[in-house]
Amino acid sequence: MERLFNLDMQLLADSCLTLLAVFALFLVMSYFLFNPARKMLNARQDRIKNDIDSAAADKEEAEKLKAEYEEKLKDINKEAETILAEARKKALANETKIIAEAKEEAARIIARANTEAELEKQKMADDVKKEMVTIAAAMASKVVSASIDATIQSNLIDETLKEIGGSTWLS
Repeated sequence: MERLFNLDMQLLADSCLTLLAVFALFLVMSYFLFNPARKMLNARQDRIKNDIDSAAADKEEAEKLKAEYEEKLKDINKEAETILAEARKKALANETKIIAEAKEEAARIIARANTEAELEKQKMADDVKKEMVTIAAAMASKVVSASIDATIQSNLIDETLKEIGGSTWLS
């Protein structure tokens, strides 16, 4: 009787031995080929995961820095406004100070001019007094030299006034 598959002991032993050899080959291949490949893939997966985490952390840090810089820009604008306002106040204070100094200088100049005018007026009054004394002395010498009556004396006074001018007596 012939068998369909020809199953005998030799075939079973060969089949078992082949299965053992394939299993041993699988174990050896797994140890030398699959494990390093798995390790490489796991390392690559970890590196990619770390890169993604690092990128996310960098993005978050960049967003924080952006928000911080925007806040600083707002603060800088406020600070610039504060500095400009302070500069305007200082300019107004300087302007007021300069105007006050100019007014004081003008007042001193006017006071000095008034003093000089007063001194000049006093000098003119002194000159007029000297001139009057000179005129009085001249009139007295004329009156004494000529014993005259009241009409002659009145004529002499009018004549003397005409000589020195009427404007001297009016000022």
